Amino acid sequence: MPARERRTPIQDSSDGVSRRRFIEAAGAIGAAAALSPFIMPRRASAAAKTLKILQWNHFVPGYDKWFDGTYVKEWGAKNDTEVIVDHVGIPALATRAAAEVSAQQGHDLFMFLSPPPAYEEQVIDHREIYDECIRKHGKPVDLAVRSTFNPKTKKYFAFSDSYVPDPVNYRKDLWDDVGMTPSTWDDIRVGGRKIKEKHNIPVGVGLSAELDTAMAVRALLFSFGGSEQDEQGNIVLNSKNTLEAVKFARALYQEAMTPQVMAWDASSNNRAMLAGQVSLALNAISITREGENKNIPGTDNIWLAKAAAGPVRRIGLEHVMDCYVIWKFAANIEGAKKFLIDYIDNFHTGFMASEFYNFPCFAATVPDLQQQIAKDSKARPADKYKVLGDVLDWATNVGYPGYANAAIDEIFNTWVINTMFAKAASGADTPENAIKEAEAQCKRIVQKWRAKGLV
Repeated sequence: MPARERRTPIQDSSDGVSRRRFIEAAGAIGAAAALSPFIMPRRASAAAKTLKILQWNHFVPGYDKWFDGTYVKEWGAKNDTEVIVDHVGIPALATRAAAEVSAQQGHDLFMFLSPPPAYEEQVIDHREIYDECIRKHGKPVDLAVRSTFNPKTKKYFAFSDSYVPDPVNYRKDLWDDVGMTPSTWDDIRVGGRKIKEKHNIPVGVGLSAELDTAMAVRALLFSFGGSEQDEQGNIVLNSKNTLEAVKFARALYQEAMTPQVMAWDASSNNRAMLAGQVSLALNAISITREGENKNIPGTDNIWLAKAAAGPVRRIGLEHVMDCYVIWKFAANIEGAKKFLIDYIDNFHTGFMASEFYNFPCFAATVPDLQQQIAKDSKARPADKYKVLGDVLDWATNVGYPGYANAAIDEIFNTWVINTMFAKAASGADTPENAIKEAEAQCKRIVQKWRAKGLV
């Protein structure tokens, strides 16, 4: 889907932005200036107010069709507000956010796909929104709190309406052929090697500088008992558990994968799986939904499994954590608050429009979730998505076992952990040296954000 982007004039004002996001602003600013230095005029509206929202191009197009074409129009009419929704692709989210902060103007609501605590000083406290939603619908899932709350400052730096499960997508015909299922990481290595040797079809787990890789390598790291930080936010990356995880990734790459994964983007695993080029991928249900919606041959052979178990635990990341922020410089802060509260009231419809992609952060808004995912009209078999029913038993947040924080945000968005795994897997460095280098980077980043009082 082509990116639809609203461009604003850029001023110079930046504070509390992650290094990667701030640096990338320059590229976004330049691109915007080259195309159009000013906002293009829109047709005058009779609405008394305007609410501007920016979010990604959803991987299930039907969701955007419902959200843009139905929900926001109905909400706007009820609230005498012209709602303008702009979309960008995943890579543009970070640069767009940095550009808006630099300009101190832009959208009233901005949606990230991972926790954005590095922007804490640029956003309102979203506690009031949480409090109202809790009053109506009960407590949010712990995943939402750990992704949007800073225990150091006691501020909610974002609001999460939904998260996306990250199951294992696998070719059942190929795995049946070698008499295995991808239940554990060792199953993935052994079964993946057998399939590659017999059918020349590799395992498809990314090892590049992109979002899906960031989630996949953390799932591997956490399942082996490693992590970037402990519960108190101290860096503990250089550990025996991390070393075992990195050595395993090297073995998996050498035995069952292909060098192509070193250059993947966030949709490469989708394309490879649907083209029959990989036997397994870690991804949301966007793969199977695209296959079903486009009648792509072989889709019925793509099945889902829980996050793979490692030697220590069965655990995975949420694939996407929808995190809305309301900028302090937003023109319609009150309207943005009301929109989010009202959206949670109507989340069941959003869940259905996303075709089970967006899971609720307020579980009470989709009380029939188990029944819905157990029988789907498009899925073959009809209970293909039932495996997601206990996702909160094996899904965790960026920053596990602690909270997402500004340091973790920068570590995540500068691909420190991705690079650590990729260097060791490819043989560009030893596992020991790759870990030491990554830990040193993590410690420098934490020291910087502690000096700012945000960690």
